[in-house]
Formats: sequence, structure tokens, C-alpha cells
Amino acid sequence: MQAYDKIKNIIFNNFKQLFVYLFSCTNEEKRFRHWSGSLQVFHYKTNGQLYFSPSSSMALIPNSLIFLLLSTLLIIIPTHQRQHPLDSLTPAEFSKVRAIVHSFYPIPSHTTAFHYVGLEDPDKLTVLSWLKDPTTKTPPRQAFVIARINQTTHEITVDLTVNKIVSDKLYDGYGYPLLTFEEQIAANALPLKYAPFLESIRKRGLKIEEVVCGGFTVGWYGEERRKNRIVRVMCYYLDGTVNAYMRPVEGVTVTVDLEETKIIGFKDRLTVPIPKGDGTDYRGSKQNPPFLAQLKGITMVQPDGPSFTIDGHRIRYV
Repeated sequence: MQAYDKIKNIIFNNFKQLFVYLFSCTNEEKRFRHWSGSLQVFHYKTNGQLYFSPSSSMALIPNSLIFLLLSTLLIIIPTHQRQHPLDSLTPAEFSKVRAIVHSFYPIPSHTTAFHYVGLEDPDKLTVLSWLKDPTTKTPPRQAFVIARINQTTHEITVDLTVNKIVSDKLYDGYGYPLLTFEEQIAANALPLKYAPFLESIRKRGLKIEEVVCGGFTVGWYGEERRKNRIVRVMCYYLDGTVNAYMRPVEGVTVTVDLEETKIIGFKDRLTVPIPKGDGTDYRGSKQNPPFLAQLKGITMVQPDGPSFTIDGHRIRYV
């Protein structure tokens, strides 16, 4: 079995790139590629022939041999990458989850935002039973989804085997799902077009095009439960540095309702001088001498190779 695995790995490692490359080339365009592996270097030309060179000589490999090797690879790949019940969702499965949820909550009748999508782990006994006999049917693939649908939080379980939602619960406890990039970007852009904020920037003598903003959750301190999701947007000044956090526009608070994407609160309490930006840029290209001595080189070597192999989503120790 060890000899078989070694041969399989050699074929897989050397020909998986060949397989992808051959089927990505067209006869109409000239493609030239070097592939340096443990076996050979090849050039793919417009005549559809593959030239094989173990050293400086060139020999022609028949297409029939190439496809024989590729056929062997196709046999090996499914066993090499056999899906484990705990493997994370694939891109295709993420797309399927989205399609299934939208089929139950179609657009534009419903507003839907996905805040979390991940594998719904099968129960432990099912996985242990499968591990004892991997030839048995793989446990059903399910996904757990946290979504905001029509401004309510849903905890949804999607069965990817039967392509339907098998559980849909409303969450009405304290707290809300993680912020999405889309709503953060939208919230951070609001102050830059808000007249009172623009006036606050003007009176401080700052340039609005050098202002950047970021939203932060406001926390919960025991008060009555809020029905809307809000963030506090704080803004910073660049103008010659990317170290924005050390140049806050202090005294100005902007409160944004994420559900409505609008500013619901604004305060300009006091004016605090903006720290100077000179010498605050931490990028290497912006540093000035004298520099510290460069670190001495270091080399790490594993003459016998690593002590593990990666098989799909699994790490095996050897």
C-alpha cells in the first residue's frame, strides 16, 4: 500500500498541472510554457504536440501516451480528494445555499443579507460510524446560515442533499449578527456627504478628501433592547500618512442606522487639534535614515521533507 501511495503521489503531483494546462490551451494562439518538475520540462506549441526533454535532448511524446497518463490521473483524483463529512463547504455549495435561501425568500419581495454560512456538522456518532466504514454513504451535507431577512435575524439549516431548508428559526435574543462589508462601507460613506459633518471638517481647517471613516458597534449596557442595528462612525485624517488611527477627528460622533442606511445622530462637542502627520507613516518606503543594521540571513532546511502530508482538508503525520 505504501508503494502504491508513493506512485499515486508522483503521478498526481507531476501531471495535475499538465492536465490543467493542456485543456486551457487553444490551437489558435501560441502558448509557450516551461514546467520544471522532478521529471521534465515541456513546451506546448500550436501543432498540438508535446516535446519532452529530460535533459538537453528533445523527444516527441505521442498524444495517446499523454491521454493515457491523464486517464490514470482522472482515476486517482476522486479517491485522493474523497469528501470527508467534516470538509468545509465548497464554492459550489455556497452558491447552492444562496440559491436555496433565495428560492424560499425571493428577491425583490424580501431583503436578504447573509452574515454567516458554514458547514452544519453532522453528529459525532454519525461521523464515527462513517470513519469505521468509509465505503458507506456519506452523511447528508448541511449548511448553517445566519441571515437578516426583512430586518429580522434567521438561523437557517439548509440540506444540500435534498436542496431545501429543513429548519428556519427567528432569533429574538440580545445581540445581532456580524456586520457585513457592504453595510460597513455604506455606513462609512454617509458622513462624507452629510452637511453638518462637512461643516465640522471645514471649521477645523481640514480637507474632506483626506478624511476616512470607520464604523464600530456601540455595545450593550443593560438598557432596554434596541429594535434597530446601529453603529458609531468615527473619522480620521490622512494628509501625508496612512497611520490614520493616530490622527482621529475627535469630538465628532456620528450614529448610523444600518437597517435604514442613514444618520440618526450627530454631535460636535469640542474641537481638539489633529496630531501632526510628519514622521508617523510606518511604511518602509517612507522611512528615513539612519536605519538599523539589517538582520543576518537565516536558512531553515528539512532534508528529509516535512513530517506531514496534506490530503484535501486533512493533515496527516508521516
